[in-house]
Amino acid sequence: MFKALRITIIAATLAAGAAHASVNPHPEFGTATPAATADRHVTIKADTKWVNVNNGDTVTFDVGGKSFTWHFDTLHSEESFSLSKIAPEGIDTGMITVYVASNPLYRG
Repeated sequence: MFKALRITIIAATLAAGAAHASVNPHPEFGTATPAATADRHVTIKADTKWVNVNNGDTVTFDVGGKSFTWHFDTLHSEESFSLSKIAPEGIDTGMITVYVASNPLYRG
C-alpha cells in the first residue's frame, strides 16, 4: 500500500513539474505574473535596444499592442538575457536585451 502511495505522489509531483516547465520555460529569470502586480510599465518601441530592471521588479511590457508581466527573480545578482526568452508565444520582442541589476534593497 505504501509503495502504491509513493508512486502516486511521485507521479503527481513530476506531472506538476512538467506543467510548470511548459508555462515558465526559464524559471532562472523569474516568473510570469498578473498585470495587476506590476511595479512599472515599459513600452517597447521599434528603436528599443535594451531594458534596465532590478532583481525583484515586476514589469509589464507592452509590445505592439500586446502585453505580458514578469517578476524578475534571477539566480545571480546581475544578469542579462534576450527579452524573447521570457515573452509569451506570439509576442515578437525582436533583439532586445534585458539588463537585470541587483536588488537595491541588498546593495551596499
